[in-house]
Amino acid sequence: MNYKTEQEKFWAGEFGNEYAERNKAEQGVICNIALFAEILKRTSAIRTVLEFGPNIGRNIKALKTLFPDAKYSAVEINHKAAEILRSDPVLAGMEVFETSILDYEADRQFDFVFTKGVLIHINPDVLQCVYQKLYDSSSKYICLVEYYNPSPVTVKYRENPERLFKRDFCGEFMDKFPDVRLIDYGFQYHRDNHFPQDDLTWFLLEK
Repeated sequence: MNYKTEQEKFWAGEFGNEYAERNKAEQGVICNIALFAEILKRTSAIRTVLEFGPNIGRNIKALKTLFPDAKYSAVEINHKAAEILRSDPVLAGMEVFETSILDYEADRQFDFVFTKGVLIHINPDVLQCVYQKLYDSSSKYICLVEYYNPSPVTVKYRENPERLFKRDFCGEFMDKFPDVRLIDYGFQYHRDNHFPQDDLTWFLLEK
């Protein structure tokens, strides 16, 4: 596969395989149910969902608990993770696009399109392209759950340089698409007493 960035190669390769193995704990699904219940309280009529970068599907498992009748789709770059998604009985019927976000071409729109801990690993030079993919794929809601920083910074990720980037993803997204409005946002702390997350800031947008 000819990837456009080093970050894509990183996640498609052995590091991505190891990440899939590390993230099998069901506790993450429970915490995600609480997170998405909070995020989605301002939404309505969600029947189709697309996640960019689901890994092994913990976010979609949480969403299926909240919206069991919705139809789910996912774009996943790592082959091992994509195989886990396809074979998981909880995710039966989910559509899996095994490709890079940069190569994904939307053939239709979804009610709710989101990323969770994915934009932070995208090469900043191609972020505008990814924003466009998110926008084009959504018919109504877009949700970004990422690490926030008011100005762009680069951080080592498990001792790997140029693999984690923090910035104001939501602000950049709204600047690029003036017809999108912010309808809610929040922060989830890693020391939350009941449902900890990884210090994530979430933004819910509506077209």
